[in-house]
Amino acid sequence: MTSFSKILSKTDIKKRLTVPIKFLKSLPSFDGGHAVKFEARDEGGEAWAFQCSVRRRGHPKPVLTRGWKAFINSKKLKTGDKVSFIKCKNRATAKTSYRVRAEKEIKIFGAIIGYVPL
Repeated sequence: MTSFSKILSKTDIKKRLTVPIKFLKSLPSFDGGHAVKFEARDEGGEAWAFQCSVRRRGHPKPVLTRGWKAFINSKKLKTGDKVSFIKCKNRATAKTSYRVRAEKEIKIFGAIIGYVPL
Protein backbone atom coordinates (compact mmCIF):
# COMPACT_ATOMS: atom_id res chain seq x y z
CA MET A 1 0.00 0.00 0.00
CA THR A 2 1.45 3.34 -1.09
CA SER A 3 0.05 6.63 0.13
CA PHE A 4 0.61 10.29 0.81
CA SER A 5 -1.17 12.88 2.94
CA LYS A 6 -1.05 16.62 2.62
CA ILE A 7 -2.27 19.64 4.55
CA LEU A 8 -3.88 21.79 1.86
CA SER A 9 -2.35 25.14 0.94
CA LYS A 10 -4.01 28.09 -0.74
CA THR A 11 -2.64 26.96 -4.14
CA ASP A 12 -3.95 23.42 -3.55
CA ILE A 13 -7.43 24.85 -3.00
CA LYS A 14 -7.45 27.53 -5.71
CA LYS A 15 -5.62 25.80 -8.57
CA ARG A 16 -4.17 22.28 -8.31
CA LEU A 17 -2.83 19.75 -5.82
CA THR A 18 0.94 19.30 -5.82
CA VAL A 19 1.76 15.59 -5.52
CA PRO A 20 5.00 14.16 -4.04
CA ILE A 21 7.30 12.77 -6.74
CA LYS A 22 7.53 9.42 -4.92
CA PHE A 23 3.78 8.90 -5.45
CA LEU A 24 4.27 8.95 -9.25
CA LYS A 25 5.56 5.36 -9.11
CA SER A 26 2.24 4.19 -7.68
CA LEU A 27 0.13 5.76 -10.46
CA PRO A 28 -0.74 4.02 -13.73
CA SER A 29 1.90 4.31 -16.45
CA PHE A 30 2.27 7.65 -18.20
CA ASP A 31 3.23 5.70 -21.36
CA GLY A 32 5.68 8.41 -22.44
CA GLY A 33 3.08 11.18 -22.05
CA HIS A 34 2.87 13.98 -19.51
CA ALA A 35 -0.52 13.07 -17.97
CA VAL A 36 -2.33 10.02 -16.63
CA LYS A 37 -5.95 9.57 -15.54
CA PHE A 38 -6.95 7.46 -12.55
CA GLU A 39 -10.00 6.92 -10.39
CA ALA A 40 -10.10 7.04 -6.58
CA ARG A 41 -13.00 6.17 -4.28
CA ASP A 42 -13.77 8.24 -1.20
CA GLU A 43 -14.87 6.94 2.20
CA GLY A 44 -18.49 6.87 1.04
CA GLY A 45 -17.62 4.76 -2.02
CA GLU A 46 -18.09 7.59 -4.54
CA ALA A 47 -15.70 7.41 -7.50
CA TRP A 48 -13.66 10.49 -8.41
CA ALA A 49 -11.78 10.82 -11.71
CA PHE A 50 -8.45 12.65 -11.45
CA GLN A 51 -5.66 13.51 -13.84
CA CYS A 52 -2.05 13.77 -12.73
CA SER A 53 0.22 15.84 -14.97
CA VAL A 54 3.97 16.41 -15.00
CA ARG A 55 6.08 19.00 -16.78
CA ARG A 56 7.29 18.01 -20.22
CA ARG A 57 10.84 19.21 -19.48
CA GLY A 58 13.05 19.53 -16.44
CA HIS A 59 11.86 18.69 -12.93
CA PRO A 60 8.58 16.71 -13.23
CA LYS A 61 6.60 18.62 -10.49
CA PRO A 62 3.50 16.35 -10.48
CA VAL A 63 0.11 17.98 -9.93
CA LEU A 64 -3.51 16.86 -9.88
CA THR A 65 -5.55 18.99 -12.22
CA ARG A 66 -8.73 17.56 -13.75
CA GLY A 67 -11.22 16.37 -11.19
CA TRP A 68 -9.42 18.02 -8.29
CA LYS A 69 -11.55 21.18 -8.12
CA ALA A 70 -14.79 19.16 -8.29
CA PHE A 71 -13.55 17.04 -5.38
CA ILE A 72 -12.57 19.95 -3.12
CA ASN A 73 -15.75 21.85 -3.92
CA SER A 74 -17.92 18.81 -3.18
CA LYS A 75 -16.14 18.19 0.14
CA LYS A 76 -16.02 21.94 0.94
CA LEU A 77 -12.31 21.72 1.68
CA LYS A 78 -10.36 24.79 2.76
CA THR A 79 -6.76 25.77 3.42
CA GLY A 80 -5.52 23.74 6.41
CA ASP A 81 -7.73 20.71 5.72
CA LYS A 82 -6.06 17.40 4.90
CA VAL A 83 -6.26 15.01 1.95
CA SER A 84 -4.79 11.51 1.58
CA PHE A 85 -4.40 9.28 -1.45
CA ILE A 86 -3.87 5.55 -0.95
CA LYS A 87 -2.97 2.91 -3.54
CA CYS A 88 -4.37 -0.52 -2.68
CA LYS A 89 -3.74 -3.88 -4.27
CA ASN A 90 -6.22 -6.75 -3.95
CA ARG A 91 -4.19 -9.80 -2.89
CA ALA A 92 -6.57 -12.26 -4.53
CA THR A 93 -6.93 -10.56 -7.92
CA ALA A 94 -3.78 -8.35 -7.94
CA LYS A 95 -6.04 -5.50 -9.11
CA THR A 96 -4.91 -1.99 -8.19
CA SER A 97 -7.32 0.61 -6.84
CA TYR A 98 -7.01 4.04 -5.25
CA ARG A 99 -8.74 5.66 -2.30
CA VAL A 100 -8.98 9.35 -1.46
CA ARG A 101 -9.74 10.64 2.02
CA ALA A 102 -10.66 14.20 2.98
CA GLU A 103 -10.39 15.46 6.55
CA LYS A 104 -11.53 18.77 8.02
CA GLU A 105 -9.23 20.66 10.34
CA ILE A 106 -10.50 20.97 13.94
CA LYS A 107 -9.52 24.13 15.82
CA ILE A 108 -10.23 25.23 19.37
CA PHE A 109 -9.33 28.81 20.26
CA GLY A 110 -7.27 29.00 17.07
CA ALA A 111 -5.16 25.93 17.87
CA ILE A 112 -5.34 22.89 15.59
CA ILE A 113 -6.24 19.87 17.71
CA GLY A 114 -6.75 17.32 14.94
CA TYR A 115 -8.70 16.31 11.85
CA VAL A 116 -12.05 14.61 11.32
CA PRO A 117 -12.81 12.45 8.25
CA LEU A 118 -15.60 13.60 5.96
